[in-house]
Amino acid sequence: MPKPEIHVFVCSQQRPAGHPRGSCGEKGAMNVLQVFSEKLIQKNLMNKVSLVATGCLGPCRAGTNVLVYPGGTWYMAIEPSDIDGIIDQHLIGGGVYEDKLMPEQVWQ
Repeated sequence: MPKPEIHVFVCSQQRPAGHPRGSCGEKGAMNVLQVFSEKLIQKNLMNKVSLVATGCLGPCRAGTNVLVYPGGTWYMAIEPSDIDGIIDQHLIGGGVYEDKLMPEQVWQ
């Protein structure tokens, strides 16, 4: 397996129902992860992109969170319908998927 050029981290943290911080798992993270995987296979990007399920990335209220390296680009509230945009605009095109870019205010 070649060294990946891009790492995509999908928060898959699952907390108990009613937890005060919530979790990306409650917001459909596993479905996002599954669709991301399927789309990377369809677009023949598995040797270029490493898809990683992670624990908590921090801003739980903004979930499902996705973090892309290099660049440290954060996306928030990701739905399966956003994945083609992230892949086409960011992973293939080298730009940013503006629709779900996480603003700095999320961290305040």
